[in-house]
Amino acid sequence: MDNNLFIERRRFAQGPPSPGYNPSSKISTVGFDQGFRNLWGLKHQNLDQEVGSSHFIHIVLDTLEQPSSSNQLSNNEEHPGNHDEIDIEFLGTTPGKPYTLQTNVYIRGSGDGNLIGREKKFHLWFDPTQDFHNYAIVWNPTEIIFLVDDVPIRRYQRKSDATFPLRPMWAYGSIWMHQHGPQRMENTKPTTRTNHLLEGGCTADGPTTTSCQPPSASPSGATGLSQQQYSAMEWVQRNYLVYDYCRDPKRDHTQTPDLFGLDWRAFEMDPTCSKWVQQEGVI
Repeated sequence: MDNNLFIERRRFAQGPPSPGYNPSSKISTVGFDQGFRNLWGLKHQNLDQEVGSSHFIHIVLDTLEQPSSSNQLSNNEEHPGNHDEIDIEFLGTTPGKPYTLQTNVYIRGSGDGNLIGREKKFHLWFDPTQDFHNYAIVWNPTEIIFLVDDVPIRRYQRKSDATFPLRPMWAYGSIWMHQHGPQRMENTKPTTRTNHLLEGGCTADGPTTTSCQPPSASPSGATGLSQQQYSAMEWVQRNYLVYDYCRDPKRDHTQTPDLFGLDWRAFEMDPTCSKWVQQEGVI
């Protein structure tokens, strides 16, 4: 085990309770040739210890092993060294170990290696290598919601401009090799497949009007989640959350002011939670 703080959770064979709403059904599928642009590795897409490849759109993952795969929103090209980023990514694993899905939010990264991450890591209630699943980020001016198969697993609220990404971002997908731990590339053939790419949003340089109304994560059409969606998210966080940045005593929580002074509006997720979890709310 590394230096991260992991949370022991019980595992259940059944999936989470139904969220009662499927926001992915409100978004049209985008053809791969319409929503893809290769950023590097133009002749082929491969990954070894020297080279790699990246593409310019949000993908849906099928399977991977030791390397990691990421889908993210970022504006690093526009603001190098001072960028924002929203990540949903599979971390590399080894045979026999569960896959870990990491969610993360960066705001105005410093570019000097001192990025302040807001990581929450989950195991999944299914084997992600056996079938296609939907992994989604909903980002609007008031919140960020991470979903797996339309089940909310995390909600990050906007409490101040300083702790929320507000500048336009692009969607990226990439595969890379970890720099830490055993390197087993010679024995590993990473595979990532995509299916049913979904996109919805407003153009960053378009006029400020109410004509652009992307689908909401909530059945009401408003921000936030329904009580049924909160119940599904609570189930996931109780049983499959394995790391929480705001519960890690090794972290400097003064660097994440979004944890302090927040409105605890829903329910106490875990009676053993630290004060930071209770003040942060359900995110």
